Amino acid sequence: MLTEKLTTRVLWLAEAALLVGAVGASAWLSRAEEWQPLALLLLLLVLALVAERFDFSIRGQHLSASFIALMLTMALLGPAPAVAFGLAAMTLNSAVRRLSPALWLNNLSAYAVFPLAGGLMVRALIGDVHAPKNHHLTQSVTFALVVFGVYMVTLALNFALVAIDVRITEGRSFVGQVRDGFVPLLPGHIALGGFAAILAIAYTNLGLSLLFGSILVLLAFQYLMRALLRSEERADQLEARSIHLASLQLGVLSTLVETLALRDRNAARHAAAVARYARALSERAGCSEVEQDLIHTAGLLHDIGKFALPDRILHAEVLSDEDWAVIRRHPQEGATLVGRLDGYGPVADAILYHHEHVDGSGYPAGLIGNEIPLASRVLAICSIYDTLTARGSYRSPMTPQDAMAELRRVAGRQLDPELVETFIALLEEEGALTAVANGQAEFDAELAFERRARKFAQASVG
Repeated sequence: MLTEKLTTRVLWLAEAALLVGAVGASAWLSRAEEWQPLALLLLLLVLALVAERFDFSIRGQHLSASFIALMLTMALLGPAPAVAFGLAAMTLNSAVRRLSPALWLNNLSAYAVFPLAGGLMVRALIGDVHAPKNHHLTQSVTFALVVFGVYMVTLALNFALVAIDVRITEGRSFVGQVRDGFVPLLPGHIALGGFAAILAIAYTNLGLSLLFGSILVLLAFQYLMRALLRSEERADQLEARSIHLASLQLGVLSTLVETLALRDRNAARHAAAVARYARALSERAGCSEVEQDLIHTAGLLHDIGKFALPDRILHAEVLSDEDWAVIRRHPQEGATLVGRLDGYGPVADAILYHHEHVDGSGYPAGLIGNEIPLASRVLAICSIYDTLTARGSYRSPMTPQDAMAELRRVAGRQLDPELVETFIALLEEEGALTAVANGQAEFDAELAFERRARKFAQASVG
């Protein structure tokens, strides 16, 4: 008994030392620019506090969308504001829940240490996010990946700090805590980490307005997360839980396309049109329903890598050789983003190779003929046809007849000649497919969010 009391007191002293040390280090490292802009500072503080007010606990684990607010603070402001916001959020939470002094201490120490560590990791990997020389990094996919990685590391650090306290004060094993309290929540936190990465890069590219609108999205997500995690304890709600997870995955991808559409008005319209053409062509080419769905999904997301392009390139009328080199990276960028979601590997491959040419002159891998995935060959034809015939593209639109002639002209060099003839026969027999007029509305219709989420969920349950 005496040994247990002594161990507990040593734990309290260690947590107090961590708290004081983290606060002191953040104050010493604080820079004036970390507390600007004021609007972003206030928005993230409000988000951290409001989300914390609606927190919930599952299997002894504290869950709140305020983790996203803290991650954004680490990434967009710096370690000192992140520590301050973490302490503010935990003070509110501990006061509302009327926790014991020991739990107050554990919460405050944990929410001082991991924001400090996360902010310093971002600074070490990216540099000073406020420095103009680093703006090209903060607007790239690299920044999004850093945010996601730091989110997962700080999540593990926060769990470890809490688990050590529980192990000493309650005697619960680390293995049991990981099994019961960490692993079940990991899929949701992976999704949250992805969402935080999307919001961070969206802010650096688009500004504060998108973050402001995300408050309601985050709170809605937290509500869905609560329902999802509680369904873990009810086996008869397995399908509903899977639908939530699938919806989240699709939501992350559709949010990326919608964000790209804010910068390029033609993006959503083009994505919907290519998806529609691609499904029709894949069906005519004899693909199975599963293959048709894969190709259709790839059509919706094939240009998602352009999310990383700066506006000066995205809207340029004349491009330099250096600009073209950047543009030619968008298949890899898109495949990297999509491939990180479970079950989207084939879709990512279709996106990666949709600029390959059958004569080997394409990019990124210089594949030849049937080395190029069928889905990629389908996307290439449909993307070129829509670009040639659509209004709002970079050139005056061609007639369908002229566009078909152009497809035939490059068949055998750039495009699969058999698929070109199949596509032209489809257009001639059925007439040009209905033009896509309202970009975002048609993109949403083609996505068929609820149906697709339910289908993916049923597949995962099976």
